[in-house]
Amino acid sequence: MNGFDRRTFLKALAATPVASILTVPRAHASTPKARVLVVGGGYGGATVAKYLRLMDPGIAVTLVERETLYTSCPLSNEVISGERDIKTLQVGYDGLRKHGVDVVHDDVVLVDPVKKTATTAGGKVFDYDSLILSPGVDFDFGGLEGLTRELAETRLPHAWKAGPQTLLLKKQLEAMPDGGTFIIVVPPGPFRCPPGPYERAAQVALYCKSHGKAKSKVLILDANDSFSKKALFEQAWKELYGYGEGGMIEWVPASKDGKVERVDAETLTCYAGFGEYKGDVVNVIPPHHAGSIARDLGLATFKDKWCEVRPENMESTKQKDIYVVGDACVGGELATNNPFPKSAHMAISQAKVVAASLVARFNGLPPPEPIYTNTCYSVVGHDWGFSVVHLFRVDGGQWVYVKSGSGISPVTMGTKDAPKPVPRLYRKLEVEYADGWLRNVLADAFL
Repeated sequence: MNGFDRRTFLKALAATPVASILTVPRAHASTPKARVLVVGGGYGGATVAKYLRLMDPGIAVTLVERETLYTSCPLSNEVISGERDIKTLQVGYDGLRKHGVDVVHDDVVLVDPVKKTATTAGGKVFDYDSLILSPGVDFDFGGLEGLTRELAETRLPHAWKAGPQTLLLKKQLEAMPDGGTFIIVVPPGPFRCPPGPYERAAQVALYCKSHGKAKSKVLILDANDSFSKKALFEQAWKELYGYGEGGMIEWVPASKDGKVERVDAETLTCYAGFGEYKGDVVNVIPPHHAGSIARDLGLATFKDKWCEVRPENMESTKQKDIYVVGDACVGGELATNNPFPKSAHMAISQAKVVAASLVARFNGLPPPEPIYTNTCYSVVGHDWGFSVVHLFRVDGGQWVYVKSGSGISPVTMGTKDAPKPVPRLYRKLEVEYADGWLRNVLADAFL
């Protein structure tokens, strides 16, 4: 987490007596004051587990996560283009163990919210006082005709969970001939990492431009009619790779037959309305929904896909003492206009809100006033990046956007009547900031 966000978070804590929790002596109590079980070890789960222990070592924290190595989704598109080694995105869980978190590599398969127990695939049973779910997303492979789980992991890789599929898609791009077509199929929103498909298009184009495949085409078939940071992406695509007719990158929105309804894995053909598009590489990102454990618990009631949570502390609106953080959740009454982008930074912010709230509760202190932050970087070239920052507070049980402190990289400078180009140095610096942001959030969550 960058310095600004850390200061913002600590400032929010300092506004209430809960700040005193940060000074609790680091000592292991023989009998914990509370038992917290965290399911899912991504950015959200790792952060809440670590910060609970940092704020109050008297709380026993167990984290259950299947994998022994975490691979960050943010900036993983750079692996596909060869601009980044996947090892720079990976971190283990020993850092959490050093903070006193009991890390168990297993799958939670059953939760009893009445008895407050959770059972793993390996047969372990955990009691809890509070349960925190950070299950991420799962994919609706049946949401697109012709797509199956097997095809999504082989011939039509989505690479929307960083790891082996990221490397598979990289190999497919490397094998694509000059003049080939790389198709990206974008699902209906909301989905994890809203700018991700459009950043991926730029990184694929960067690879083609840098590796003798300048005649190739990157085609974005979109189930939506707009997207995050659209003006910034289109400006960069046009400047760096050529955009639209005759350019390397082409975006086809839903209203122009961009919504893919069927895919033929054998011929690598996508069918969208009256459109028929054949590719050499087809990257199908399936529709999303909350992770299966949340759905199995009956928490994903919004459109039967997402978990509604309370603004003040991220507690499920459907089940007391169960909290949901990260990509699986939407914002309660504001779910139809959800303020929470499904991003790593937002998951970290939500996790800290939960940690502060639980520590206050277990110590008989007033709940802190939450502040939610989001920062998202997009890297579209060797020296071209941009970002967005959003802040939210809670007022009257609803999320409120904080304009002061929020913002997005400018498309131009100067005035509306006399615009000026943004200096390339600014774009280059944002690439460096993106790398620094990645290293900071990985350390903040896992080390």
